[in-house]
Amino acid sequence: MQKVILITGVSSGFGRAISEALLADGHIVYGTARRELDFELKGLQVKHLDVTQMDSIRSVIASIIDEQGKIDVLINNAGVGIAGAAELASFDEIDLQMNTNFRGVVGMCAAVLPYMRAKRSGTILNVSSIGGVFAIPYQGFYSVSKFAVEAYSEALSLETKQFGVRIVIIEPGDFNTGFTNNRKVSQTTVSDTDYKDSFARVIANIEKDERGGGNPKYLAKKIAKIVNKKSPKFRYLIAPNIIQRLSVAAHSLLPDRFFQWILRLFYNV
Repeated sequence: MQKVILITGVSSGFGRAISEALLADGHIVYGTARRELDFELKGLQVKHLDVTQMDSIRSVIASIIDEQGKIDVLINNAGVGIAGAAELASFDEIDLQMNTNFRGVVGMCAAVLPYMRAKRSGTILNVSSIGGVFAIPYQGFYSVSKFAVEAYSEALSLETKQFGVRIVIIEPGDFNTGFTNNRKVSQTTVSDTDYKDSFARVIANIEKDERGGGNPKYLAKKIAKIVNKKSPKFRYLIAPNIIQRLSVAAHSLLPDRFFQWILRLFYNV
């Protein structure tokens, strides 16, 4: 059945791939971005949106409701990352990640949910990360923002199921997207005597894994199937890399000290 779907952050990576997959399935797809797209995708209806600004969010949601009368599916995909030592993060760096990755999700959900509640139906997919399951070194506040998305989604799911609204968490592993090139780097960490060498090793390992990661179309196909399900699960781990899938399982099974030792060894901290 054709659905009206809204996706945030469609300018590259996951957002673009998800848009393509859902359009191919015949859905009406709206995509948002803060900047002009450098590609054309037939059928994609693009809205300018800054997810950190509530007025911008409300305006975009209202315009889609005026045009379509409903929003069946919201996919909260927009996100940013800043690499740096947790100790040295500035409040501006923290705010950018929390406002985009977490408060942006909260704002989008708050604007869409009244319409979904009125219809007694709707699905919201919140894109988290395996970094929302366990913290990744030198990605501390990115992980904090994704941990927050996980907790918020759990509470939201409990509260909105009574209205026929389904909340779904998507936890991607490493994929080769524009996120790697767009990641900002803390210059304070780069120049810090104690952290700089470890930071350089870890980020090199992270970027190697990301660039060697899965094709975003793999995740997009999975999400297209989830969107079409009548009763999707609450949480989906989507990671082509078996090591990452095992690491998520190990996190809940192994003692914390041992699991952290594995992470320090894996990332060469």
